[in-house]
Amino acid sequence: MPNLEVKIPPMGESITSGILAKWHVKDGDIVKKDQPLFELETDKITSESTAEAAGKITLQAAAGDEVKIGQVVAMIDPAAVAESQISDLKSQIKEAPATAAPAAASQISDLKSQTKAPAPAAAAAPAAESQISNLKSQTKTPAPAAKAAAPAAKSQVLNLKSEIKQPAGERQTRRKLSPLRQRIAERLVAAQHEAAMLTTFNEVDMSAIMAIRAKYQDDFVKKNGLKLGFMSFFVKAVVQALKEVPAVNAQLDGDTLVENHFYDIGVAVSTERGLMVPVIRDCASLGMAAIEKAIAEVAARARDGKIALTDLEGGVFTITNGGIFGSLLSTPIINPPQSAILGMHTIQERPVAINGQVVIRPMMYVALSYDHRIVDGREAVTFLVKVKQSLEDPARLLLSV
Repeated sequence: MPNLEVKIPPMGESITSGILAKWHVKDGDIVKKDQPLFELETDKITSESTAEAAGKITLQAAAGDEVKIGQVVAMIDPAAVAESQISDLKSQIKEAPATAAPAAASQISDLKSQTKAPAPAAAAAPAAESQISNLKSQTKTPAPAAKAAAPAAKSQVLNLKSEIKQPAGERQTRRKLSPLRQRIAERLVAAQHEAAMLTTFNEVDMSAIMAIRAKYQDDFVKKNGLKLGFMSFFVKAVVQALKEVPAVNAQLDGDTLVENHFYDIGVAVSTERGLMVPVIRDCASLGMAAIEKAIAEVAARARDGKIALTDLEGGVFTITNGGIFGSLLSTPIINPPQSAILGMHTIQERPVAINGQVVIRPMMYVALSYDHRIVDGREAVTFLVKVKQSLEDPARLLLSV
């Protein structure tokens, strides 16, 4: 059976190369079919590639190498699987019962003869022992030679010692930006340079949502197999606000204004490789459980390096949650070509005035960054107020008011 080439898979028309970020296997390993082999990092996504067949793998590229789409980075020898199976059977032979059938006994005998271990180390060639002896003698430094060392040599030794005490690598670490991180940086800078970005703020009393979650969480988990989070409420509130303020659901294409009439919402996910924004499709037609499931699935794929390029394309609006890291207030940056992004923040109990009384409520600051070329201040503020109203009175989401 011929060896199988492991190639860098196609990632989309706009992607021609990437960085082989990590090998999940070592050179010479026996791999199984569909076993993860490596992670490829491009300027858009990080994805994982799996083995198309079982066999012994020989690596032909190192982690950190820049590789082209279609490049062969490893070879898999399917014939080596049989050798591995023989080794496994050998360990099973030791546990085989004494009453094994004659055919099995014959097979065991054959396998034992095929899997005999090589001669012990005691049979090593005398030349190797001689080499070890020579190496040991070379490690001893004669005292007279040390005393006769020249002053210049002593000075060099002192300098070397000082360098050893303070290695440069302990004070700094330098590494090239990954393609994904470079792309993120380019997009963030471009967003600030190309858009007339402005941010408006408000705060939300989270009491009503927290009460709903506390009351129905157990039933929700039993029925759907996952928890009811905050993000599904925000997604539904954003969809409702986009319907009422359609200017926020528009974007520029050159000198053309494109108005979107669908509601594919991006949800920012933090990964080890950088921020990704998977898109949840058709949120207007999804219930809370479906939204929670969709978010959990795409977030897991993003963090595991299994996200597809199509998962990141086509969003009309983005929600990002800095609150999970403890952020109290921030100004999120627009995700081009979208015209706006909503930033969630940490929930904090604060004194607020309600009906002339000061009470303690769980409050969250929210921020809407928007492109002022498309969205006027009145529309932006109205949009954020609509989001606030829906979150503070979730019944509005059911009644679409």
